[in-house]
Amino acid sequence: MVAGEYAVLVPNQHLVVTAVDRFIYVKIEKSQKNTLHLNDFQLYDIPWEFQDGKVYLDIKDDRTSFVQSAMDVAFTYLQEQGVTTCPISLSITSELDDESGAKYGLGSSAAIVTGVVTALLRAFLQQKPREEFIFKLAAIAHVKTQGSGSGADIAASTYGGMLEYSSFQADWLLEQLQQTISITELVQKEWAYLHIRKLPFPKQWKMLVGWTGNPASTAKLVPEVLKYKQKNKKQFQTFLEKSAQAVKDILLGIKRESLEQFYKGIKDNHEALAEIGRLANVPIETSLLHKLKQIAEKYDSVGKLSGAGGGDCGIAFTTSLQNEKQIKSAWKATGIKPLQITMYPYGAKETQDE
Repeated sequence: MVAGEYAVLVPNQHLVVTAVDRFIYVKIEKSQKNTLHLNDFQLYDIPWEFQDGKVYLDIKDDRTSFVQSAMDVAFTYLQEQGVTTCPISLSITSELDDESGAKYGLGSSAAIVTGVVTALLRAFLQQKPREEFIFKLAAIAHVKTQGSGSGADIAASTYGGMLEYSSFQADWLLEQLQQTISITELVQKEWAYLHIRKLPFPKQWKMLVGWTGNPASTAKLVPEVLKYKQKNKKQFQTFLEKSAQAVKDILLGIKRESLEQFYKGIKDNHEALAEIGRLANVPIETSLLHKLKQIAEKYDSVGKLSGAGGGDCGIAFTTSLQNEKQIKSAWKATGIKPLQITMYPYGAKETQDE
């Protein structure tokens, strides 16, 4: 997430999100029987079957929930299209987290559902599916499992690059799932509030990512902010206005390649998020995320928290290699781990084994 966090949970509020160069790999091979392999969890050769619109795994493990939901939705869609499928071996490997198992908060569940949906559609459909179809199927799978979420991380995983995004609203989608007869009908209809547009980000601007070492729970932070929203509507409206203006400055800065306006938008959005966190008594801006921002500004750059805050990663933008080195060095000295991550121009795509 680049900017617009929390505000995106309200209809027609826009945010900026980017794909990054860390990946989920989904491998499909024809097989004698249906099996699932989750390599990072050492879960191998899990038998499964698709019956009556649902995938049944021969295992009970919460870590399979997003994969199972993505398979449910993809196979239901294929069945509705009259597509004949065959037994497959489905293998998933992730490089989103640290080798030690530490989670960086890079949206692994969104990447998994997007990767699984894309792989299954590419395996069984004759024509390459449109990005909009992949996004909608993955969003359905994700919201059915989590019950919430903006879908911005799914958009980044699907389309790639930097995007301007407005959410379909999870409550709206859950309501549609109850009312709509088929997955196909839901995917083909226009989704309320949804807006996705790729942004031409200037090549000379560099994004840096720093990990604070503390995992954050979006599922815990977001409800607390929404509780504050219900009780303090006027103050939350002020936050929405500040966020909207900051995102507008960011978008105009990108369009005009105005570094000054872009930096202003990033800085203002961070301040709006930190303020709503203080007002709601929710730890959106931690001490390390505050230091991450301060260090970036010290070296003529700009930084902010990313996503729900409360830990995980912050980001910075700079145009100077010297400043980048100084920022990373100062981050390390403060206990922030610079990650070898930057923006990635592509969404989910097919690769061939060499």
